[in-house]
Amino acid sequence: MKRLLLLGGGHAHVHVLQELARAPLPGCEVMLVTPFARQFYSGMLPGFVAGHYAEDDCAIPLVPLAARAQVLFVEGEARSLDAAQRTVQLADGRDVPYDLLSIDVGSVIERDVIAGAREHGLFVRPIEHFVRLLPGLVDLAARRPLDIAVIGAGAAGVEIAMALQQRLCVHEATPARVALVTGGGEPLAGYPERVRRLVAAALRERRITVLRESCTSIGGQQLELANGARVACDAPLVMTGGTPPRWLAASGLAVNEAGRVRTGATLQSVSNPEVWAAGDCAARDDAPHPASGVYAVRAGPPLAASLRAAVGGVAPPPYTPQQRSLNLISCGSRSAIVAWGDWSVAGRWAWWWKDRIDRGFIARYRG
Repeated sequence: MKRLLLLGGGHAHVHVLQELARAPLPGCEVMLVTPFARQFYSGMLPGFVAGHYAEDDCAIPLVPLAARAQVLFVEGEARSLDAAQRTVQLADGRDVPYDLLSIDVGSVIERDVIAGAREHGLFVRPIEHFVRLLPGLVDLAARRPLDIAVIGAGAAGVEIAMALQQRLCVHEATPARVALVTGGGEPLAGYPERVRRLVAAALRERRITVLRESCTSIGGQQLELANGARVACDAPLVMTGGTPPRWLAASGLAVNEAGRVRTGATLQSVSNPEVWAAGDCAARDDAPHPASGVYAVRAGPPLAASLRAAVGGVAPPPYTPQQRSLNLISCGSRSAIVAWGDWSVAGRWAWWWKDRIDRGFIARYRG
């Protein structure tokens, strides 16, 4: 009997589990190894931070989903992968062999990416850790005004900055001050100009200070920027770009310069066809950009189809991702910005649209 190891409880693997619940793989033992017993949906994290959602509204329990799929659930975190020996070693020392491996472990934020970040920074990934830290930050903000800095001005950083402004500045008697440290350029660099203008207007409206500099060090009560300026900061949230886990680069799998697993059109490793990868830890050789959160969600159906075909002994079908994707950027309050290619618009209706999509995603996998 073949053993299929699903490593990580990411969005794509959540869909694989649902497909296995509908139709198990004959002649195949399936195991899910993941550090957490639930998948906290990253698309709803800004709404949770802003206070629009309860914790349970945003999470998919993995244990009952695995049980319905007849998949063995193992709570554990990978520490190394030996592709030649087809073995994954967990943090507790256990070795897990496999015949087929699918990787959907997401990205991590390097603790030493900024001097002092390991000692003083609040890291938004892993999301489960940040979710546990957030109530303490909210309680502290209720007792005294705080200076908060979000370091990183990608879509996630922009959303979290506006969510914190909504949660800590609008309703509290001791309003916090929120700053966004961009790393040198404008927020959402790389997005179309129309989107950047709408985001800049939303940040101004919410009185979020935008610091167009890089953060070079984090201290106990301040940040130091590349231009030498020092900024008061009680709570630095580190949201610099995520990277794949370091152990992937040492696994023997072919990876790109960023350490992501190189895959082809069937989501299989270009060097090891018994290995699949999806989400932030993967990069297709024929794709112009690395995987995004939207891509990870949409990779679920083709990943499930590819795994099923391989177990059945037939050629996995190729997957062609769409060139454009819909982006809905939450603005803290119940409003959002819609981005579709070069077209963009903002409004309260957009937040309700995003809310409907996000709640539907969670409901789909809760059974």
